[in-house]
Amino acid sequence: MTLQQGKLDITDRVVGKLQNGEIVLYLENERIGKVTLPSGSDMQLEHHFESAGEKIFQLVSTPSSDEPRYTDCDEGGWC
Repeated sequence: MTLQQGKLDITDRVVGKLQNGEIVLYLENERIGKVTLPSGSDMQLEHHFESAGEKIFQLVSTPSSDEPRYTDCDEGGWC
């Protein structure tokens, strides 16, 4: 039996991560390549995301103070 070379479309399984001005491409945990970003590239994110340096943050709402919790509940969930 002989083996033939072929192509397998993995496009939807590739993930990119920002590192040092590049987008490093991974297939699962294997580094498969990179995309070098031009100097001065601008990142355009949706309204509830922002970037600083090479980090991307999601803007979320969190309680400003501790909320009282039920403390006298049994293991069955009855309070």
